[in-house]
Amino acid sequence: MFWTFIATVFCGLGAAGIALGIRAVTRQKAPRWIIPVFAGAGMLGYLIYTEYTWYDHKKTLLPEEAVIVNTESDGILWRPWTFVFPYVTAFSTVDVNSITRDTDREEIVRFTLYKFEQKMTDAVSHRVHLINCDSRELVPLGSDGTPRVDNLKVLGSKDPLFQTVCED
Repeated sequence: MFWTFIATVFCGLGAAGIALGIRAVTRQKAPRWIIPVFAGAGMLGYLIYTEYTWYDHKKTLLPEEAVIVNTESDGILWRPWTFVFPYVTAFSTVDVNSITRDTDREEIVRFTLYKFEQKMTDAVSHRVHLINCDSRELVPLGSDGTPRVDNLKVLGSKDPLFQTVCED
């Protein structure tokens, strides 16, 4: 967050410098208000750029064993352009090295699901899940290791999470 702030300020200063150059070339005939307008547009442009490239940048940082199984895109009210051009605000990955079959039943698989979210600061959370590959039932495990049956979900057969975990 600190480096994003510094980069935003420098983009604003650079854009203001361009406006000063325009005023110098036009012998001060260009209006003075273009300096803060250029500075604001430079900062806003940089912030929009970082929002739209966040997902691609994070993808390049993932290890080979991380498989992306879900992405989320939201329109945000105070960013009206996101309703026309949505961008990825969160994504989930499965660590394929964490996929294990701990029980005698081969259809029960345990794995770790990571969720990355773009907020003021990037947020990463992880949770261990169990999936029954025959019935496609997904259950997260609580912090004490017990299945949270109240959060049970049934996945579709074409769901990327199901295909990644069960069809290896």
